[in-house]
Formats: sequence, structure tokens, C-alpha cells
Amino acid sequence: MNEDIRRLKAALEDCDAVVIGAGAGLSTSAGFTYSGERFEKYFFDFAERFGISDMYSGGFYPFPDSETRWAWWARHIYYNRYIDPPKPVYRELLGLVKDRDYFVITTNVDHMFQKAGFDKHRLFYTQGDYGLFQSVNRDIQLTFDNEEWVMKAMEAQGFVKDDDGVFEVPSDGALKMSIPTELIPKCEIDGSNVVMNLRADDSFVEDEGWHKASDRYDDFLRRHKGLKILFLELGVGGNTPVIIKYPFWQMTYNNPMATYACLNYGDAFAPSEIKKQSICIDADIGEILEKLK
Repeated sequence: MNEDIRRLKAALEDCDAVVIGAGAGLSTSAGFTYSGERFEKYFFDFAERFGISDMYSGGFYPFPDSETRWAWWARHIYYNRYIDPPKPVYRELLGLVKDRDYFVITTNVDHMFQKAGFDKHRLFYTQGDYGLFQSVNRDIQLTFDNEEWVMKAMEAQGFVKDDDGVFEVPSDGALKMSIPTELIPKCEIDGSNVVMNLRADDSFVEDEGWHKASDRYDDFLRRHKGLKILFLELGVGGNTPVIIKYPFWQMTYNNPMATYACLNYGDAFAPSEIKKQSICIDADIGEILEKLK
């Protein structure tokens, strides 16, 4: 692994541009795990009542009413969008690329790149944002910030802020598993119901900001075509390979000057066609970035 890290450091120092492709594995490395200690701490009551075992599956659970469903989502959004990750992986990544010409495309929806200080004009969140709602009315192709609503919904469940201003479970563990009916979020335009702005089907709203980010990404690739590009893939799994993984492989194959780097714990590989241009490291991303420093 040390030799691969030396090769990756050399590629990073020698490249004309870096294209970062980030998946869920990056946030997992930063401590945003969807099961285990975090889940048991903040969703213990939902686990006990409904038998839910992790945050991901909870997002699909058929809750008995809207008040309970939105109580769940308020917690899910807050603890995966509005707090800092436990580990400084994103900040360490920024330290490695901030002085280079970079762009980020990610399937993550937790907004951690921007919170870590990455230039928002160099970010493309392809699959949505936990911080946004969209109307069920498909004629309304807009998104709406939900931060103010999330904070009210957390307070309504009995969460209390610690000295750092972070919502925590009260000492007596007494939490409500629902929010008041009047607090159920509605569309700001027509009062219709809202859902999360997450790509689940063809109703996903690609608003003006989404399209501008997409155009900037396309322009970045066009301007650097044929140059020494480091395609740095971080924690991308097999759920949506057509967004990052397959395009990175193809662009590397079509550009002899390019390097493809895959950092993925338990799933680091590259096709034989680009083997000579590839650096695959099977290890925790945070540990790799620490060694790169």
C-alpha cells in the first residue's frame, strides 16, 4: 500500500487537474455511519418500537402517520446534514487539493464538501441534498431549504442543545416520536405536501442550481480534455456506477495522460484496459489521506 500511496502522491503533484468522484464510503470514513452507535444513540426509540435496524432502511419504513414519519426524517436530516462529521476526513481532502484545479462530483447528499470549505462552484451534487424539500406537485420544479423546519422539529421531539449548540438526547432519554400536525412541512408555493429532494424516481427535481452545477462540471471536463487529469474516486460503490465509476473508467481509457485512482475499503479495483493508468488502494479513505499528507 505504501508504494501505491507514493504513486498517488506523485500523480496528485504532477497533474493539471483533479476530478474527485465521491460516494457513500467517503462519508462513512468521516464517521457518518448509518448503523451502530450513532443509530442506537439517536434512534433507539424508533428501533424499539418499529424494529428498525439502521438509518437507511428507516427511510423506507411505512410509518403509521405523517407526524411520526416527519419526526424520523427531522432526526435523519439533522444528524446527517446539519452537524459536522466526527472525523476530519473532508477537511484533510480539501487540504490536499485546495491549491490545485479541482472539481467534485458526488452522489452523497449530506453537503459535507461545502461544510468542509470546498468551493461551492466546484461541486456537483447529482442525487440531491438532505437540506432541501421538493413539492409532490410536479409542476413546481423548485426546491426549498429545510434548515429552519428541521430545528423546530428537533425541539418539538424534546432534543436539547449542548454547549456547542448541537442537539442531543436529554439526560432522562425522554423523546417524542412525532411532531405536531401543524409542523408537518408543506410547499411554500401552493401548500401541497413535500418530500425529500433525493433521487428515488423520475419525480426528482433538478432545479436551477442543479443544472448550473452540471454545466460547470461538463465545462471543467471539456477544458481539461487530453491533459494530465487525476480521476480520484473515493468510496464509490456499485449502486449507481453510471454516475462516477463508469465515466471515470471511460475518460481514463480515452486519455493516455490520465490517472485513475480508486480508494475504497473492500472494493478497490479497475478494469484491465486501464490497469497501467490505475492506482487502487483497499483501505480506509481517512487513513490513506492521512498518509498522503
